[in-house]
This record gives sequence, C-alpha cells and structure tokens, in this order.
Amino acid sequence: MIDRISEKNRILKAFRTFPAVALLGPRQCGKTTLAKQIPYDHFFDLENVRDLVRFDHPQLALENLSGTIVIDEVQRKPDLFPIIRYLVDHNPHQKYLILGSASRDLIRQGSESLAGRLAYLELSGFSLEEVSVEEKNKLWLRGSYPKSFLAEDEEASFLWRENYIRSFLERDIPQLGIQLPAETLRRFWMMLSHYHGQILNYSELAKSFGVSDMTVRKYIEILKGTFMVRLMTPWHNNTGKRIVKHPRLYLRDSGLFHSLQSIRYWNDLQTHPKLGASWESFAVDTCIKKIGLGEEHFFFWSVHQGAEMDLFWKDRGKNWGIEVKYADAPKLTTSMKTAVKELELDHLWVVYPGRETYPIDKKITVVPMGSQFE
Repeated sequence: MIDRISEKNRILKAFRTFPAVALLGPRQCGKTTLAKQIPYDHFFDLENVRDLVRFDHPQLALENLSGTIVIDEVQRKPDLFPIIRYLVDHNPHQKYLILGSASRDLIRQGSESLAGRLAYLELSGFSLEEVSVEEKNKLWLRGSYPKSFLAEDEEASFLWRENYIRSFLERDIPQLGIQLPAETLRRFWMMLSHYHGQILNYSELAKSFGVSDMTVRKYIEILKGTFMVRLMTPWHNNTGKRIVKHPRLYLRDSGLFHSLQSIRYWNDLQTHPKLGASWESFAVDTCIKKIGLGEEHFFFWSVHQGAEMDLFWKDRGKNWGIEVKYADAPKLTTSMKTAVKELELDHLWVVYPGRETYPIDKKITVVPMGSQFE
C-alpha cells in the first residue's frame, strides 16, 4: 500500500476550517482506503445493506454520535446533506467526512444546503509524486487506479481495467439514476477515446454516432460527472485572432484510455498512433495535480491555424502557462512566443519526458514532468 501523506494532510487541513469535508472521485481511486487512515469514530458504508437501512431514518442514526463520522458512497443518499447541515450547526462535537463517486454537479441539489460548511476535495488515484521515478512509465501505461497500478503484471492490470469499465457501466451508472443501455454508453466511450486530446465538435461527434447534439452532450456530461472524462475550457482573451471556442476532451485516466484503445503492453503504446495524445493527457493531469488548484481554474488557449497552449491559469495575480511536448529536447517556437505575448504570461513552462531543466527564452523554461511551477 502506498501511504498518501499529502492527501491525508489535505483532508486534515480542510477540517481545521470546515465541519464537513466531501472527498469526491471515481470509484476505486482509493477514497475508502484513505478515509480509514484518518482518525475517525464512526464509519458508514451506504453500499452495506445494514448501513443503508439505518439511514432510512438518518437523523436518528446520527444525532447522538460525536467525533468524526465517515459516510461512504454518499451519492446513494443525496438527501442526507440538509440533515448533516442541521447536525453540524447544532452539535459542535461532530465532523463529517463524506465520500462520493459522483461529482459536485451530480450531487449539487442536496449539497447546496451545506454551503459554507462543506469543503470539496477531489481524489483521482495515484499521482506522479506518490510513485518512484522508475515507476513513471508504469503509472502512464496502467493509469492511476491503485488496483490497476499495483497489479501483479500487465495482464492482471489490463483485466482489472476491463472489469472496472464493465462494472462502471452496468452498476455504477444505474445507481446514479441514469437509465442508459450499458452497451450504448460503452460504444460512445470508445468513440470518445478516438477524440482524446482533440478539440470537441459536438455536431461532428453526434453525426458519427448517429444521435442528436443534445444526446451527445448528455452522454458526455454523464462521463464528466463520474470523473471519466475532462473537458478543458478554452480561454478567451482580447485579441484580433480567431480563437478556438470549443472545449478540448481528454479521458482522465491514461490506463482506462489504453484499455479502450486495446493498448495492453509498453511496446503496444510506443508504436500506437495515439502515443502523443496519451502522453499529453498524462502530462496535463500530472501538472494539474502538481499545481493543486481546482479544475475550474485551468484552461487551454488556441488560435485557429496558429498558436496554442495546453494549460493556462491565473494565480497570485499573474498569468501562467504550460505547453506539453513529447520530444527529446523541445526548442523555442513561434507559438510559444505568441502565447507569452498574447496572454501576458509571467512564465511559460514546456513540460517534456526528459530529465534536464533548461531555459529557451527569458520567460520560457523546459522542465521534466513532475517539476514545480514557481
């Protein structure tokens, strides 16, 4: 087991300000294991029939308890949030750690009642800093889910991911109240894997899949809300150039992307047409985790038939950027210089698979993946 010290510290830090913390992330990313490493007094798992029955009368089940109370798989009982709000307001001896496999948007209706009392944290499997340098490529190939990463060999890891996808489609989606044939969503998910790392055109995708634009948007929202895909919003700045206004789509876990593309072994990945797109997504995800800001703070920037940048964000009153390059030794390009000028960047980092750090311009530095951005 990998000791996730930084993630535990995030939870404990949030408890210093809020009486309730929601730890959200995809199923099997390690939420329950992490929660059990935090000192707690009571633990409820809403996938346990006995606990679920007790929560037919949640106020009776909770009001006489004290200390830290963990509630796992909270998306099965979103009506709990108003009761938790009442309890934390009237019992200063209670704290709640709430675990969920659905995003804030999917449980928003109930969680709004906890506004000002609830901190949202996201967990998405192992990060690069939680594994050894020698295991970087293993993390890329197998993905960040603990059971996939820690599997005995590539066959076992691939088999776990195949079963995870099947279970997700056949069990998890219906539990969220989404009635959609598993085979339909799987075919759609596989089609999305071919758009991995590309600008998303809803109309084009709808035509390819034989459904309406609205249906495509609905399916993507399902996958986004369950942490399966990432939609990177374009940044719009004041410029005379024609800026791309559609989102960019990534499958969030590299291991699941490789399964959907039938990439089982390292050699398969190295010769696959989607090699560059796979590494770009893995690097983008790693950078977002490293920077430590919420998803809503990150954008991409692209000009039609011109310059682009993979990550743009604002922090400490300044503008920052990251460009991802799958290359041995990235060089200065016109696109990089344009991005620095147009977006008024304080600094631009070029992230690549190598080990050396070197400047290529006054405000542009080439850095290995996993570096600090400061």
